[in-house]
Amino acid sequence: MKKHLNFWAVLALFLGTGYTNYAQEEESAEVYLEEYTDEFQETFFEAVKQKSIQNYDKAINLFLECKQLDVSSDVIDYQLAKTYFLDKQYIQAQEYAIATLMAKSGDFWYLENLVNIIEAQGSSMESLKGRLPLENLKLKENLALIYFKKANYAEAQKVLKEMGNSKFANELGLKIKDSLNKKNKDSQAKPVKEHTPQEDDPVSQNIAKMEELLGTSDYGALEKVAEQALEAYPLQAYFHYAYGAALNGKSDTAKAIEVLEEALDFLFDDDALANKIYKELSKAYTKIGNSSKATEYLNKIKPGL
Repeated sequence: MKKHLNFWAVLALFLGTGYTNYAQEEESAEVYLEEYTDEFQETFFEAVKQKSIQNYDKAINLFLECKQLDVSSDVIDYQLAKTYFLDKQYIQAQEYAIATLMAKSGDFWYLENLVNIIEAQGSSMESLKGRLPLENLKLKENLALIYFKKANYAEAQKVLKEMGNSKFANELGLKIKDSLNKKNKDSQAKPVKEHTPQEDDPVSQNIAKMEELLGTSDYGALEKVAEQALEAYPLQAYFHYAYGAALNGKSDTAKAIEVLEEALDFLFDDDALANKIYKELSKAYTKIGNSSKATEYLNKIKPGL
């Protein structure tokens, strides 16, 4: 039975974007593409499932089927880039990764994916000069943050030097120095466990707001608040968790998994937050039918917290 869902609204959930721009398309195009709604959804989620259980060839073919449904979606290109990369088909992966970054140069996960692909080939981002907007400020910030996560501090500092004096460059520069001095535990800002807002403390205030939105399941508002918070504080694990939970609540499951697994990379000695991330990842993997991964994350949860 055909589901009575508007194609553009469904696709907006996959893309993590709003409905407004798509709703302005001509009615004839909307009616035509709506015929593919069910097929697109089923193919997309089956592809995500196959990728998660390492059936890469099948996942690639399914994502390519999505492309054949006349869907102009950078998220499909991103999934193809990720899957080709996992299958060690680096040339194809690189081309799709470049396409996604050209569509959204400020997307952290698109850039991280490309960096991973480039490094797997023993190359560097410099090799892509002329093909990417490497002077884009947001791209530079994301690149420095990616190198920091990889503990490639020399490359991170090189990027920061090109950026000059800014709040982001100064804060990440201090984090790098702290890491080099092996003082992460003392220097890394941690979420306030009781999540009580403190005067002149925007981090705890943002956490309190996100906790409130999580409690009311207002995932649309939560997504916006978390995105804004991450712009200012990209190293905060809780903000990554909240963003992933918002995406999961909006059924953008594939990206939610990406974001939540990234959140673990920013986590330092906070078992309570780790439990929240594990629970959300278990929910996400359950949605795509990967029960083994769902169980794996449930088993990571520490009791009594």
